[in-house]
Amino acid sequence: MRLSPVILTVVIAGLAYSTPPDMAFSRLLPAAPALAAAMWPVLPTVLLGTVCLLLMIGLGLVFPDLGTWWTAAGIIAVTVAAAYGSHVRLQRERTLFQVRLVADAAQQVVLSPMPRRLGNVEIESLYLAAAAEARIGGDFYEVVDTPYGIRLLIGDVRGKGLPAVGAAAAIVNAFREAAYGEIDMVDIARRLDASSTRYNAAFPPDGAMERFATALLVQIPHEGRRIDILNCGHPPPLLLSRRKLRVLESATPSPLISLAELIGDHYNVDTYDFAPGDLMLLYTDGIAEARARDGEFFPLAAWMRRQPPTPPRELLTALHRDLLRYSRGRLDDDVAALAVRLCEP
Repeated sequence: MRLSPVILTVVIAGLAYSTPPDMAFSRLLPAAPALAAAMWPVLPTVLLGTVCLLLMIGLGLVFPDLGTWWTAAGIIAVTVAAAYGSHVRLQRERTLFQVRLVADAAQQVVLSPMPRRLGNVEIESLYLAAAAEARIGGDFYEVVDTPYGIRLLIGDVRGKGLPAVGAAAAIVNAFREAAYGEIDMVDIARRLDASSTRYNAAFPPDGAMERFATALLVQIPHEGRRIDILNCGHPPPLLLSRRKLRVLESATPSPLISLAELIGDHYNVDTYDFAPGDLMLLYTDGIAEARARDGEFFPLAAWMRRQPPTPPRELLTALHRDLLRYSRGRLDDDVAALAVRLCEP
């Protein structure tokens, strides 16, 4: 692709020299520097325009009635415009590169790298932002090892892209502090709600809709064998145990983050068995609501049932591949997932 302006120049010059003058292929020479501006720096673009100008002068010597000076003037004008266009494009690319560096730094704050194994628990993560140019969005997760067990958080702020990043950061940072300081998961949820409410008060969302978040808190005791789940309006986890799939629906859902003042702060913790070899998938609605071209949602539960016993990394690799294939690479929402497997002590 980067050599295409040179190839175009050679093709046009060859046709101009080998065909009768009345076909006037030489008038296409200004297209070469114009194409170069889309992929080359300024100096190579100007050099190619100069080469095209010299070729046109040479053609004028071979074919005196070719209208050389009109075409030469066109080459000069297009080359000047192409050089300016190349300069503007390079400036925008530098700006975009700096924005991506900032976005990567922000992602490291919101989604810090996490260990792949804590004790006898294996954990892997997957994150895909719908706003690919930002690389981050409103989905979030975190995993910490505390004196009370391994605690996990996954959630989704209403909205996507950069406007939702600040709200997600407020919730994740509150979780990092509360997970170590609070014995009860209910108290952690209350602190997440308070932090999110303060952030929304300081930075009101655009429009009339309130900014809220769904969240799922999971606690795995160090001795294993069970898990505690507090679900604040989030999609339920999927637990694959001995080739049988279980949807861990909460008997009494807890209020969404930032809505406790409106609907009450009555939180509920559910407990489930979690045996060695069991594989649990935590995910955001960007996965369950990914659509095919015909509008059908991604069949996550059915997909999970078909998966063989596999390490968390392989499970998320397969999910990533099949999700992009199902949606033809077009995700309408951010995607986050955590795969957790309990190993033998």
